[in-house]
Order: sequence, then structure tokens, then C-alpha cells
Amino acid sequence: MGSSFKRYLRFTSISLLILTAINATVAGVLFIIDPSGHKMGMSVSYLKDSQFNSYLIPGIILLIVNGLLNFIAAFFVFKKKPFASLLVIIQGILLCGWIVIQVIMVRDISLLHIIMFTIGTILTISGFLLLKLIRKDASR
Repeated sequence: MGSSFKRYLRFTSISLLILTAINATVAGVLFIIDPSGHKMGMSVSYLKDSQFNSYLIPGIILLIVNGLLNFIAAFFVFKKKPFASLLVIIQGILLCGWIVIQVIMVRDISLLHIIMFTIGTILTISGFLLLKLIRKDASR
């Protein structure tokens, strides 16, 4: 696993972090602006099995956890900071956790859930591989 693989992992991580951040930021802002969910083509009836009666709180959490924090993690990966791989791992785990909790709360699973859980898994694995390569480089 050489430097080209490391570049590939960094590119993949940054791309997935930014993709997730953009989607989460747009959705989070739209849920905050319109807690009924109509701007996102959703209804509050989707939340009937959860503890929420609007999308305001989920929108705020989505914006911060999967939006802003993913942008921050992508920035640090881009800057090649030594702790960036840990941020990739954390964001992957947070994304997977978000999806699992969402599926449990709304008692529904969609293709988007599967896609986002897969992205979270790829981020987690990429982060661990980056961490391994960084530690290997540091031991030389």
C-alpha cells in the first residue's frame, strides 16, 4: 500500500465527506426553514413512530453532525493533518449511527438509507486504512 493508495483514500474520503456534507446541509437547512418537511417533499406523518412532531430538531442535528462536521473533516483531510484519519472514522461511524437510529425511529428503510449507510461504512474503512498508512509512514 503505497503513496498512490494513500492519495486514493484521501480523495475518496474527501469526496464522500463533501458529498455527505452538501446533502446534509441542504436537507438540514430546508428542515429548519420548513419543519413540516414540505420543502423536502416529506410529511410529518413520516415521523409518527418517532418522538418528533416536526423536522426542526432532526434538521438541526443533521446540519451540524452530517453537514458542518463533514465539511470540517474534509478540510483537515485536504490539509493532511495527522488526526484527519480519526475524523474520517468518526464521521463514518456518526453517519452509520444516524442511519440506524433513523431507520429504527421511522420504522422504514429506503434506498437512500442503504446508500448513506454504505458511504458511512466506506468512510470508516478508509479512515482506518489512512490511519494505518500514517502510522506506517511515521515508523519509518
